Amino acid sequence: MRINARIEEEQAQKLEWIKQSEHLTTTQIVKQALDYYFEHKKLKHKSGIQQLLEIDLIGCCDGPEDLSENYKEYLTHSLEKTLS
Repeated sequence: MRINARIEEEQAQKLEWIKQSEHLTTTQIVKQALDYYFEHKKLKHKSGIQQLLEIDLIGCCDGPEDLSENYKEYLTHSLEKTLS
């Protein structure tokens, strides 16, 4: 599909900056921008837990099994070790 679009001077300057700094063509930039916009909008419509699962945030760290219950104790202990 071919796209013909009119953009303001400010967007034209941004496009030229991206082309030069990233060594991309206008076509590559438009494709990447559409992919990014689509993923951003798709994520926005999902629940918080769905978003966290998709970005692999949940389960990405190791730690004590009771961290969520005793985080203050662990934080205090960690800070004491750092400051001493």
